[in-house]
Amino acid sequence: MLKSFKKLVDQLTDNTPDDVNADSQLAEAAAVLLVVAATMDGEFDQRERDAALKSLSGHFDISAFEAQDLLRKGEQKAGSAVEYSRYTIAIRSRYSQEQRIEIIEMLWEVVLADDVLHAYEANLMRRMGGLIHVSDRENGEARKRVEERRRGNVVG
Repeated sequence: MLKSFKKLVDQLTDNTPDDVNADSQLAEAAAVLLVVAATMDGEFDQRERDAALKSLSGHFDISAFEAQDLLRKGEQKAGSAVEYSRYTIAIRSRYSQEQRIEIIEMLWEVVLADDVLHAYEANLMRRMGGLIHVSDRENGEARKRVEERRRGNVVG
């Protein structure tokens, strides 16, 4: 798995496809990354799926049906390292710093949905932060906010 991530990082370019609507591309980018995060531990259980759907519908203000469709597209595209680079570039180049941190929080919601943080998932979150230009400090703060929300103490 780590080799595929190294390959992903090595394949990054500054060419973002223009043939896709920016909003739908960003939503699709988030869906792909959520699927990557959810499957990093080798499983995509219902808790992770529910967390991804909730994140997508809430962040992009879409219906549950649209979120399910978006997640299905994310699952289809998550198998290709080239796709990862395309979507991390889209997020990095078109989202503000605050929005990129929100994406990191969405990823943490999915990674922590099964109440277990695997080493592969922790590594993924560090790398995703780097790929979309979210600092380690901001990434850690995002994780803490998600953990607080999961405990029922709404923070930030």
